[in-house]
Amino acid sequence: MQRRYVTVDVFTDRAFGGNQLAVVLDAGGLSTQQMQAIATEFNYSETTFVLPPRDKANDAEVRIFTPVREMPFAGHPNVGTSFVLASLAKEPKPRLLFEEIAGLVPVDIFREQGKVVSTELTAPQLLSRLAEVSGLHLVDGR
Repeated sequence: MQRRYVTVDVFTDRAFGGNQLAVVLDAGGLSTQQMQAIATEFNYSETTFVLPPRDKANDAEVRIFTPVREMPFAGHPNVGTSFVLASLAKEPKPRLLFEEIAGLVPVDIFREQGKVVSTELTAPQLLSRLAEVSGLHLVDGR
């Protein structure tokens, strides 16, 4: 199986200096199990899969996988994926809209002299506490 993908370093201005991310550009036709296997093979903290949007008003459906599970939303993968897609776009847009499990994710694209320099997202949901962890103790490693 051949798929186009890009690896990027997010939150840095130099190669090999940020959070690595794999972006699979043409994920249409892949099953969830295949996406999980690919993410496991990359073994990055996250791998994104770009699919055609379900609603043509949006730019893409984006699925996010860690090496062990799918995530409904995460910041670093959205920043990296939007940077890659905006950089590869034939027609520049000021904003991309991603469909994700957590909801719609708008991402603003910032350019200087026609080149993408950064992206900024808006989370699809407000931050909320879903679970409480108790019984943890800080251990001094000295």
